[in-house]
Formats: sequence, structure tokens, C-alpha cells
Amino acid sequence: MIQQNADPHRPPTRMGRLAAAAVFATALEWFDFLIYATAAALVFGPLFFPTASPVAGTLASFATFAVGFVARPLGGIIAGHVGDRFGRKPPLVASMLVMGVSTSAIGLLPGYATIGVWAPVLLVVARLVQGLGVGAQWGGAALLLTEHAPVERRGFYGSLVQTGAIFGAVAGNLLFLLLTANLSEQQFVTWGWRVPFLTGLLLVVIGIYVQLKIEDTPVFRAMQAESAASKQAAGLRKAPLRDAVRRYWRQILQAAGAFFVVNAVFYILISGLLDYGTTEIGLSRTEMLLCVMAAGATQVVTIPLFGALSDRYGRRRLYLTGTVLMALYAFPMFWLIDTGSVPLVLLALLIGFTIHATMYGPQAALYAEMFPADVRYSGASLGYQFASVFAGGLAPFIMTALLAATGAAWSVSLYIVAASAVTFVSVWSIREVFRRDLYATSR
Repeated sequence: MIQQNADPHRPPTRMGRLAAAAVFATALEWFDFLIYATAAALVFGPLFFPTASPVAGTLASFATFAVGFVARPLGGIIAGHVGDRFGRKPPLVASMLVMGVSTSAIGLLPGYATIGVWAPVLLVVARLVQGLGVGAQWGGAALLLTEHAPVERRGFYGSLVQTGAIFGAVAGNLLFLLLTANLSEQQFVTWGWRVPFLTGLLLVVIGIYVQLKIEDTPVFRAMQAESAASKQAAGLRKAPLRDAVRRYWRQILQAAGAFFVVNAVFYILISGLLDYGTTEIGLSRTEMLLCVMAAGATQVVTIPLFGALSDRYGRRRLYLTGTVLMALYAFPMFWLIDTGSVPLVLLALLIGFTIHATMYGPQAALYAEMFPADVRYSGASLGYQFASVFAGGLAPFIMTALLAATGAAWSVSLYIVAASAVTFVSVWSIREVFRRDLYATSR
């Protein structure tokens, strides 16, 4: 057990500045990562896989989207080791450099018509590097806020990291919306889609500047002091990743399961439904982008709301409620969307994003409280990123494949119900760790 610093709770003004910096940095990372999802749904099929049929081209583009998720656990593994050994901040700065290079590379990549098979090959490589970058980021950003936050507001401040992903997704969709509304089809396919990727590099440069101004968490600094005083008898571990897997494998699996439906539904909402709405329902790209952007933007309010509620009622109770509601809503959501009415499609997405927020809001605090301080970055990152491979990364691909095989949306609804069951069982098995002392180590 390590000793707390004399001032473990930040004054509100300093917490506000810290939260703003963490949210901004997270938004930049996810802007870069998620614009790929939109581009995969709208243009990557014909641009990089022109010899395939429309359905096969969409599947191929979503497969390259999933490749980024395969690399995320490796990014989490590297960042977890570095973050538990050398601080929460260094992996964040490194992840932004990696994201900047890989995202701009995608924006500069020629299509299949120019360089042939090398186009999809290089697309996959760039997406893998993106996955490494974003895999390194989330754990650090989440711990940066939860380990700084007052215990009674840990859920609220942790939820702000989650809103960063929403800001990034909404900003990406807004930029694509402006481009599709103001460019011709030929202009958009030729060069318009590249603009968001090139813009991302400029934003990352700004984000790195912000990150360099952030000090590390009091929890990590307390571990450093304890290790220095006791010559490694306590505090920092030499092999935190190994120790996390060896001693906390159960919590890692629980964390992965808890994220399953959260991640799967998020990517169905922001990416899979873009393709479904335009190809199956007959709505325009602009209409679908506007619906996704407007509905997703409400999470800027609902995620902190449910994060704050978790500070009062506990993480587990809200999470379990969300999984049940998501399973119950899986079929009605597509009934509304299949009407082809823009207001009803918007309503369907609003309800979906709200239910999603009941789980996504408390998640950062839940993960921080599930692991002791000396293996927290490793454990939280492993659980989060491994789930992203099998849930979020494959969700648009699975959705498209199910629709192609069955021709009916009920198959996707069943997939959501199954994902909800995985998350419900996982969260049910987690012991409530509400307001746990984050300074506690495993020693």
C-alpha cells in the first residue's frame, strides 16, 4: 500500500484545465481513427477495391477498418508497460505522433487505379499503425483523469474522456457532411475524402503541445516516491504487464466482456448504419451523416450525466441496466430505421446512443477501480483493447455480412442481443468496486 500525496484531490479550476486537455487530446485521436470508419462506409470500396462487387467492396473496406482493431491490443500492451513503469503521460504523447503520421499517410495514398494492388496493401499498413496509436491512448487518458479526480466525482471526470471520442466522431462526421453537401460525387471520390485525414495531422500537432503541458498523476508520482524510498520493495513493478496477466487475468477478461456490446453497438451506430441507410433504406449520404452526427452529439451531455450518476449509485448498477435496455431495444431500433423516415431514423439513433451512454459513461471509472495502481494501465488497456478487436472492429463487417446472408435486419438485432448477453454476464461477475482507493497497489 502506497502513501497518498498530501494533496490528492485537485482544486476544481485545475481539474477543469486537466479535463479540458484530456478531452481535447482524446478527441484528436478519435477524430483521426473514426474518420476511417466513415470513409470505409462511403468511398473506400470503389476506390481501393474496384474489381469487387458493391457488397464485396464494402466488406473489404470494413475488413481493412477491422485491421486497425487487431493492432490495438499491441498498442495497449506497449503503452501499458510504459505507463505503469514510467508514467501515464509518455504513452499519450507517443500515441499522438503515431496517429499523426499514419492518418496523413492515408490521406495521401493513391487509389487502386493509380498503383494497383499496392493501394489496399498500403491502406492496411497505415491502418495497422493507426491501431497501434489509438491502442496506446485510451488507458492513459482515462487514468489521467480518474487518478487526479476527487473520489466522489471519479465517475464524472472519467466519463469526460469518453466524450472525447464523441467529439472526435461528431467532428469527423461534420467534416464529411460539409464535404458531401458541397462537392460533386466525382470531386468527393477524387479528393474530397482526403481532407479530413490531412486535417487530422494539424490537429495532432496542437494536441501534442497540450499533452506536454500536463503533469503526471498523483497516484503514479506516489508510486515513484515509494519505489525510490524502498528500492523497489514497493511501488513500481519491473514487469507490470506480466504481473497483470498472471495475477489479474480474471479482471482483464471481465473488463473485455464489459466492453463488448458497448463497442459493438457504437460502431454499428456510427459506421454500419451509414452503409445500411444509404444502400438498403435509400437515404442520401448527407441525410445519414446528419442523423448520426446529431444523435451522437447528444452523448456530450448523456455520457457525463451517467458518469455522474455512477458516482451516486455505483458503476455496476448502471452498466447492468444499460445492457438489458440495449438487448430490449435491438429489434425496435431497426423497426424505426426501416421506415425510411428521416425523423424516425434520427429517433432510433437518439435512443440507441442514450442507452449506449448508460454503459460508456461509468466505464473509465469502473476500469480504474478494477485494478491496483501498479498494474492499472496494463490491466485496463488489455481489457479495453482486446474487446475492441472482437466487438467494435468486426461489428460493421459482421453487420454487412449478416444482411447479405439473410437480407433482413433481424439478424443484426440478434447479434446485438448476443453481445448484450456477453456484457451482462461479465458485469454481473464483477464485484462492485465503487469508490475504491486508487492508491492501493497489489503488493
